[in-house]
Amino acid sequence: MTITAIKGINDILPNAVGKWQLVESVARRIFTNFGFQEIRIPILEKTELFARSIGESTDIVEKEMYTFPDRNGQLLTLRPEATASVVRAFIQHRLHLQPSMRKFYTIGPMFRHERPQKGRYRQFHQINVEVFAIDDPMVDAEVIYLLLVFLEELNIPDITLHLNSMGCPDCRQPFRQSLTSYLDSVSAKLCSDCQRRRSTNPLRIFDCKVESCRQLVAKAPVLMDHLCDDCVDNFQSVKDHLDSLGVSYTIDPHMVRGLDYYNRTTFEAITPHLGAQNAVGGGGRYDGLMKTLGGPDLPATGFAIGMERLILLLDEQTDVETGPNRLFVACLGEEAQRRGFGLVQELRLRDLFVEMDYESRSLKAQMRRADKLSVTHVLILGEDELARGAATLRNMETSTQEEIPLEGLTEQILSRLKLSDQELT
Repeated sequence: MTITAIKGINDILPNAVGKWQLVESVARRIFTNFGFQEIRIPILEKTELFARSIGESTDIVEKEMYTFPDRNGQLLTLRPEATASVVRAFIQHRLHLQPSMRKFYTIGPMFRHERPQKGRYRQFHQINVEVFAIDDPMVDAEVIYLLLVFLEELNIPDITLHLNSMGCPDCRQPFRQSLTSYLDSVSAKLCSDCQRRRSTNPLRIFDCKVESCRQLVAKAPVLMDHLCDDCVDNFQSVKDHLDSLGVSYTIDPHMVRGLDYYNRTTFEAITPHLGAQNAVGGGGRYDGLMKTLGGPDLPATGFAIGMERLILLLDEQTDVETGPNRLFVACLGEEAQRRGFGLVQELRLRDLFVEMDYESRSLKAQMRRADKLSVTHVLILGEDELARGAATLRNMETSTQEEIPLEGLTEQILSRLKLSDQELT
């Protein structure tokens, strides 16, 4: 019996890894420029961390978390999202006492037991950005701007920014009463999940994908009409800062995020190229979360980006460059193989991509492999070359070749490939 991967938990094969590395390298470069520091958090956490932060009545906690007891009976959970873990680390290590520790990002896998579909898997990967202890609408605008700059750098097509305000406890309670009254009047038409949500978490109904529920929700009260004066002013300030940066946006009063800890400004970056799951990334403010988890009462905001969805979009329009410095050493004969093996290791230590054939195949077979590796040059070293004291360097892009003396061969190769790089640029 062949053992295969778990459904919805996928291998990332070498021919796909280049795009993942591209996304990660662009993220690290841009986030660093915006003053963010990388933090690496555990994959396993105590279950209560997510139950308290995400909300026990959310679909994630109720139906999607991978939770199990360890040998001591402690309930553990594979992290379904990163924000709670970053907040937990911030509290545990008392980072609020270090003024330089305010802006973080993390990259890694998350786990949710849901039906696998395009861009949505049981093990998926996220890029998260979090800002703590800064209570200013300017920071909300900057975080949103950072998300858009990152997506633009990757040439993600047709991004639309959607904004909403989730209000604060003072304005959310009257809204909840108004929404519950409306849902009671149409309860017989709601799907079974929304029937349950109506009493446990009515805001989640705005996120239902069932068409009949979506039609009912379109007529429901919206939180935007119940905002208190402070929340109205705060949201207006966020919009003003985005306007000053030239950022266009759509106000979407029906947009809610899937976690309970959000308040005030929330946002999503949406593209039409992903079907029903059309959000590439999103986030918002979550000022009460740190206090809920036993830490100081500090404000916070951030976002998460689904990497699988980015990769799907990149697959359609992005070629990952392999880099100009790529060499294949084709050896013919036992002595040439011995000399070539040492040369390959030496060139690798000089920061050069180099491959060779270890099976003593024909030159034609080795050239075919070199072509599949997309190398820019092939060094041919055989008995004839050893006798002449010179190897043959072939440029695979121009189909030209030249002889290089074996004496000082390493430096000769590096010099010629460096010159070739300059010509390419």
